[in-house]
Amino acid sequence: MSWALAVPLIVFLVVVAPIWLVLHYRSKRHTAQGLSADESAQLRTLSERAEQMQERIVTLEKLLDAESPGWRQRQ
Repeated sequence: MSWALAVPLIVFLVVVAPIWLVLHYRSKRHTAQGLSADESAQLRTLSERAEQMQERIVTLEKLLDAESPGWRQRQ
């Protein structure tokens, strides 16, 4: 094997590969733990806001249907 190929391969195996493996398994462990308390609270808040927005959209569509019956066909 030539030195032009052996040196980058050795550097990769000694430096890059161990760091890569450590970071990979650290991220695997983090994702396996699930959501933190803060992330769970944020998810609940976003879910509540989405439900409120859905209710507002339904109300707006009802108002538009009453005031301008053909608004859906004009889109």
